[in-house]
Amino acid sequence: MTDILIVDDEKEIADMLATFLANENYHVNTAYNGAAALALINTQPPELLLLDVMLPDMDGFAILREIRRNHFFPVLMLTAKGEALDKITGLSLGADDYITKPFNPLEVVARVKTQLRRYQAYNPSATQLDATEVQQYDHNGLYVSLASHKVTLYDKEIKLTPLEFKILWYLCVHAGAVVSSEELFEQVWGEKYLDNNNTVMAHIARLREKLHEPPRQPKFIKTVWGVGYTIES
Repeated sequence: MTDILIVDDEKEIADMLATFLANENYHVNTAYNGAAALALINTQPPELLLLDVMLPDMDGFAILREIRRNHFFPVLMLTAKGEALDKITGLSLGADDYITKPFNPLEVVARVKTQLRRYQAYNPSATQLDATEVQQYDHNGLYVSLASHKVTLYDKEIKLTPLEFKILWYLCVHAGAVVSSEELFEQVWGEKYLDNNNTVMAHIARLREKLHEPPRQPKFIKTVWGVGYTIES
């Protein structure tokens, strides 16, 4: 049974979501503050986390930053804020989706199912990342392996989330070509791209940060202005 953790200081919301998800045969735990959430994650990591941004002892971004050091399960941020900056912050730190309160619990359930499907598809045992025969990318000190789902830079392992790996792998498979934000989003997220969608940009920024790329002169993932992104073949 799939384990889901809900972290929200509004007990009514947390318990309501727990009921809806339990009805879908998920095993659900709840926590009402950051300390309790981290304790649960350290003892029994979930397969998906619903995380409120505003908590009484620490904000959700701090928790997300902490868990992304060692865990790569999907994280959906829950917040009353709808500002674009908050969304970009969460996505840049490794969140997989962002849900603004008030929300329809059935929509949350649908998004949970979508993220779990993606996670199961992109984990190391997945066989459908791409139909190509290419199994690894090795160039200028960057090594990416499809078989082991491992990324190293100058022989030092780089920890990526499943979505970050999928983005990087897609660029590697198409090395030498320019891939548009629209193509990346539709191939990785499996949804229709909207012109005002900053999700790809936020994840590319996070990837570059993990690869220690200088913002103005990236060595690996390069921007072709007005077109998209490319990585050298």
